[in-house]
Amino acid sequence: MHLAYPAVLAVLLFCTGLYGVLARRNAILVLMSVELMLNAVNLNLVAFDVWLRDTLHAGQALTLFTIAVAAAEIGIGLAIVLLVYRNRGSSDIDRLRDLAERPAGPDAADGGRQQPDTKAEATA
Repeated sequence: MHLAYPAVLAVLLFCTGLYGVLARRNAILVLMSVELMLNAVNLNLVAFDVWLRDTLHAGQALTLFTIAVAAAEIGIGLAIVLLVYRNRGSSDIDRLRDLAERPAGPDAADGGRQQPDTKAEATA
């Protein structure tokens, strides 16, 4: 088999993932697009390992390492997305640019700093 077939497929997968990362607004879809990009890299690693007939199979070993790292990344990323969804009610990336908590109320203009309670000090 020629090296061009898996290389072209990997390019198509990577471009699809890149488009998903740049164009999507949902955090879950962005994570899925990152996984597509990692799978394109894995396909290239295995294809070049077979093409070069490496006796140590370094490409396949590196692919297993990449799969393990991707699984950990998806687990942590999904946990963060679920936590943000619980707190904010949306996983829209455009609405999540500012991750700092905004204080609610009339003293929101002071940046959320706590003012000392003067009534409690006066009665003590």
